[in-house]
Amino acid sequence: MAIWHLRDGRSSVVVDARGPGLPSLVHWGPPLGSLDQAELAALAEVTEPGLPPNVPDQPVPLTLVPDPGAGHSGRPGLRGHRAGTAWSPTLRLTSVSGGSRGIGYAATDPVAGLTLTGELELTESGLLRLRHRVRNDGEAAYTVDGLEAALPVPERAAELLDFTGIHCRERQPRRHTFELGSWVREGRRGRTGHDATIGLLAGTPGFGFRHGEVWALHVAWSGNHVTYAEHQPDSRPVLGGGELLLPGELSLAPGEEYATPWLYAAYSAAGIDGISAAFHRWLRSRPPRQRWAERPRPVVLNTWEAVYFDHNLDTLRRLADTAAQLGVERFVLDDGWFRHRRDDTAGLGDWFVDETVWPDGLDPVIKHVRGLGMEFGLWFEPEMINPDSDLYRAHPDWVLAPAPGVLPPAQRHQQVLDLANPAAYAYILDRMDRLLTEYDIAFVKWDHNRDLIGAGHGGRAGVHAQTVAYYRLFDELRARHADVEFESCSSGGARIDLEVLERADRVWTSDCNDALERQTIQRWTGVFLPPELMGAHIGPPRSHTTGRVHDLSFRAAAALFGHFGFEWNIAEASPDEQAGIAAVIAFYKQVRGLLHGGEVVRVDHPDPAALVHGVVAPDASEALFSYVQLAVGDTIRPPRVRLAGLDPDRRYRLSLVEPAGPARRHQRAHPGWLDRGGVVLTGAVLTQVGVQLPTFEPEQACLLHLTSAE
Repeated sequence: MAIWHLRDGRSSVVVDARGPGLPSLVHWGPPLGSLDQAELAALAEVTEPGLPPNVPDQPVPLTLVPDPGAGHSGRPGLRGHRAGTAWSPTLRLTSVSGGSRGIGYAATDPVAGLTLTGELELTESGLLRLRHRVRNDGEAAYTVDGLEAALPVPERAAELLDFTGIHCRERQPRRHTFELGSWVREGRRGRTGHDATIGLLAGTPGFGFRHGEVWALHVAWSGNHVTYAEHQPDSRPVLGGGELLLPGELSLAPGEEYATPWLYAAYSAAGIDGISAAFHRWLRSRPPRQRWAERPRPVVLNTWEAVYFDHNLDTLRRLADTAAQLGVERFVLDDGWFRHRRDDTAGLGDWFVDETVWPDGLDPVIKHVRGLGMEFGLWFEPEMINPDSDLYRAHPDWVLAPAPGVLPPAQRHQQVLDLANPAAYAYILDRMDRLLTEYDIAFVKWDHNRDLIGAGHGGRAGVHAQTVAYYRLFDELRARHADVEFESCSSGGARIDLEVLERADRVWTSDCNDALERQTIQRWTGVFLPPELMGAHIGPPRSHTTGRVHDLSFRAAAALFGHFGFEWNIAEASPDEQAGIAAVIAFYKQVRGLLHGGEVVRVDHPDPAALVHGVVAPDASEALFSYVQLAVGDTIRPPRVRLAGLDPDRRYRLSLVEPAGPARRHQRAHPGWLDRGGVVLTGAVLTQVGVQLPTFEPEQACLLHLTSAE
């Protein structure tokens, strides 16, 4: 077979592997039905460009690893050299094998002394994923400067959407016209980054959540990375990316090879929500999610914004008592439990329980929490070290640095521990393993609170080695403690990608618990992650990061659409607040099966001052939507809300639910159906016509619950 047709009913991928060079994509997009080899060859023929003036005499193929040696004028796929030679290899296809869901191939250049292998798979979830390896077959070292893949998209994909952000305001959307030239997003922070784009989307102009064709790409890597969109005048537009390698960072000895991160991609004929469906299906099918598929995601209380570094046993016991009484199921002790850690300037690296704060170890608080029927969790930041620590004083050479004796700039009073150093790695593994063995710990919050600057290992750039060592440490701890759940946190949401989610049970979406900011942070993170993987907590009435004050009902409406919990000293909440907390927890437990197993839908609502999103059960028998009033709208009467994703022929009972108390609204603009306690309508009416809601004050939200009336 020379041309391969990968298909799943949602999309088709046609790969031309007739050689002599690397395979190229003839088509990635709408499903094409059943095609035989003759029809596939005809498809390749009709899509092959002619030879316009002033171009190479042979057509230049756009291969999965773009090849400048074949005439490609854009961003090269493989970049490297052997002491200045072998910089433009001529790779020739030597083998291809596969089936209807994927292929593998190999290509070699005996003169350059290189072998390139590739994998391309169309998964059952609808995701397309690919990665490559390059092996040094020569007798001298080969420096890899970059190995990136590219996927062509059609010219009608004329608009781009990607994301930027800062600490406490991650994943903010940006739209651009897909112009001639290159749009390149590089992450050089040594971690995924607050400003990193979680994905790059290209679509037909004006594409939205429920309409338009969309193509999306995600680089699954937690270190330096690059994502790009490129359209050269002499080539098709592409989306591409891979790991960003620093100068001289990766040198392959004879026989060694380098494997790229996985690139994940998806096509949707029905807007961004189709992209979400493919990514959500994939993530829900992966370990470790499979281990917890039958177990509801527990209600969490994290102590950070409740007590910060004030680890007083009596205070924590009172907090745990209140939490258990109100229905919390997991109690997480955050930063401040280990030696010398009375503030954020000291102690990182000294992973021993602080005897001055915990003279009897952590057993008293853990036994109290477990006795109340809750799980216990603990915070770590294993990749960091404070210069004011016993570990640093003993081993200052264990720090990532550009040169011996040269420290990078401090950030949050921290340096980065060199996990590629075998002794440092062994120390951290031993300390975490001992603590997880000694204590009854069900959950680890794994934090990472600074960028990697001047991160050198043995005189070379060390970000790649650090990232690989981090994965190895994570994998080893998971193997030794299979029943422990792990969260990926990095100053909030600065390490969120599909490779870390091969290991973590959830991510901390943002350090900002302001419900207004959380609406957009979670909306756009949720394009790629299902709700149960996004930590979403109710903070105190006045946000610790923005100073805004919000009603409990508004904070609850944001936190419910994630892995729900609290970041608040609820023991000091008023009796009315505690009653509202208990009601919200009870409601979450009622609907979490729906929220964490259903299809996420977002409504293209005409009012920019409002957001509408929800989750619909797989059989469309139930749904929960959130209507969020962000600001004052432009019209006296808000537009009707159309509820997407419902079964058009099913009759639904629609009711407004307010477990944390009513949202503030203008009573004179109160639709009659609410006064009657609800209404029964078909899915077609709810989707095509919609319902009128009250006029809400700014920064208010309501929940709309739909159940089958049949």
